[in-house]
Amino acid sequence: MLAEPIDAEIPKDVTVTDPQVTKRAIGAAAIGNATEWFDFGVFANLTPVLTAVFFAGSSKTVGTIGTLGLFAVAFLVRPIGGMFFGPLGDRIGRTKVLSITMIMMAIGTFAIAFLPGYQTIGPAAPLLMLLARLVQGFSTGGEYGGAMTFIAEYAPDKKRGFLGSWLEFGTLSGYLLGGIVGLVVQLPGVMSHEALLTWGWRIPFLIAGPIGIVGLYLRLRLEDTPAFQAAVRKNDRPEGNQTFNAIRKIFVKHWRSMVICMGLVLVLNVPYYMLTTYMLEYIGQFAPSVSSTGALLMEIAVFALSMVLITFIGRFSDRVGRKPIIFFGCAMLIVLGIPSVLLIQQNTITSVFLGLVLMALTVLCFSSTMPSMLPALFPTEIRYGGLSIAFNLSVSLFGGTTAVFNALLIEGTGNIDIPGYYLMIAGVVGAVACYFAVEPSGRPLPGSKPAVEGPVLAAAR
Repeated sequence: MLAEPIDAEIPKDVTVTDPQVTKRAIGAAAIGNATEWFDFGVFANLTPVLTAVFFAGSSKTVGTIGTLGLFAVAFLVRPIGGMFFGPLGDRIGRTKVLSITMIMMAIGTFAIAFLPGYQTIGPAAPLLMLLARLVQGFSTGGEYGGAMTFIAEYAPDKKRGFLGSWLEFGTLSGYLLGGIVGLVVQLPGVMSHEALLTWGWRIPFLIAGPIGIVGLYLRLRLEDTPAFQAAVRKNDRPEGNQTFNAIRKIFVKHWRSMVICMGLVLVLNVPYYMLTTYMLEYIGQFAPSVSSTGALLMEIAVFALSMVLITFIGRFSDRVGRKPIIFFGCAMLIVLGIPSVLLIQQNTITSVFLGLVLMALTVLCFSSTMPSMLPALFPTEIRYGGLSIAFNLSVSLFGGTTAVFNALLIEGTGNIDIPGYYLMIAGVVGAVACYFAVEPSGRPLPGSKPAVEGPVLAAAR
């Protein structure tokens, strides 16, 4: 007797996800994030070198603030990129827009490798760097929100935390690779200091080109998400298919989700950017017994540890929920913000490493859960737009400015504990936002059918 085909048993109100397609979707989304954070890793780890190249003649403090300002200024255009690419992704599809942002990010990073320095063209050098950073910032405005949306809409409900955490695994791997490349070109014996300032610093940025090509290839091989395809069939997309109407709908009808999202993004990004873009400079100033190479090695070790742990915490969030883990991370920021900074000030290798580990553990509580928490705040028809706009507004105001704000506050007040207070405030804001959010673990995304993995699970449901 022949068995009845399993497909006949699949309920019509359930979306069945193919595990192989889901894996490819995760890889395609994560590599874009890796490209973005490869640039961040290189930029952060080469800050003293880039200061010497693009701000030659300035004092160390002015040059450092100028370089950190170049890093931060790209975040000013991220909301514009989010407002452009987000609603566009809700209209023409996630895959098409993510392919465009992938190309732009790679071009922006690749172009930096060919910029002349201050000694060649004077003040025009940092202006050209600014232009490249603006291209990066504009494209990134549509990248991360789209990547989160892409993975969340492909993932089955009961594994969204685990699968979403792979997006941040891509972030960590990109930053780690950028840190390693940045470290290698600065190692004594690899090249002279003169060679490093002339052409050696360009090598890491050249790598962005091949990474971008691979990412584009992976993205173009995938169809759009099941949730978006269902929205197309129902014509359940922004009215009039116009960007202005879509943005108005997001702010008028979904303002509460926007506020919650911005609070959660703040608590994700303040400790993230504190760790990745400011701590190396902070250690150089207030823990001088630790060499710049030693500090780089510590950051690399911390991010390697984070890569090992992040997907386990993401899987754990599928069991206990996202909110308990986020609340725990907020509590760690509030309680351990000052101690982590004080440990770094002790000026020993062990204490500095422990301070960085404490910060990294708090970041893990957020980076492992936010890729599955944030997309659940918005319905399918405006998810890409709502998430991109809220995410980038928050990152621009509070995340990307973390390094330059802390440098300015310490310079103005003389209080070297400022980073600890900054982390504590972020923890309070994050806890309030998390309190008002709905627990999404194990539930369908708003506006989408329940999603399960494989035909057997679909039939069982």
